[in-house]
Amino acid sequence: MVKITKVYTRTGDKGETGLVGGRRLPKTHPRIEAYGTVDELNSLIGIVRSHNDAKAPGVRRDKFELILEAVQHKLFDLGAELATYPGDEYEGQITLAAADAAWLEEVIDAMNDDLPKLFSFILPGGSPMNAALHQARTVCRRAERDVLRLAAEETVNPHLVAYLNRLSDALFVFGRWVSATLDEKEILWEPGKAYPDWRWQ
Repeated sequence: MVKITKVYTRTGDKGETGLVGGRRLPKTHPRIEAYGTVDELNSLIGIVRSHNDAKAPGVRRDKFELILEAVQHKLFDLGAELATYPGDEYEGQITLAAADAAWLEEVIDAMNDDLPKLFSFILPGGSPMNAALHQARTVCRRAERDVLRLAAEETVNPHLVAYLNRLSDALFVFGRWVSATLDEKEILWEPGKAYPDWRWQ
């Protein structure tokens, strides 16, 4: 387990940060950008969990909480893998595998079974929980791009990209699912929708 004894170290004041194993890189390095975006994504899923926690207990709400918690743990695993430079891996390190993206696919398929067919895109928003899920989805896409950028320069476990790709799909389905089963509001895109009469006088 990680042991944190001191929050500030002053070692990053010159624009570098330490990886697992002690190697140091500039904070603008694609590897740091990648796991920083994954951390941002994890924070947003924490916001989604806070909205879910505010709902009345029930089987679906409680199962959704378990799914979100599992995703947060896996994102920490993913971030730790990105924070380890190739060749600096340690004994017992967790690495993502094909089974991780497959697990998300199972969740997506099960949730889709509860949903009506979709004939339009969805506007981000509708409710705080739905808005947070859509924001998490877009940040997940950015995390995927960041990891791909890193993979163009250095060795990266391909299962990381697969997981983030599947997670962005999952977050979209989560938004639809909470609207259909947890009474969250959803707004569909209406192409070419006329401007409203906004004048208040």
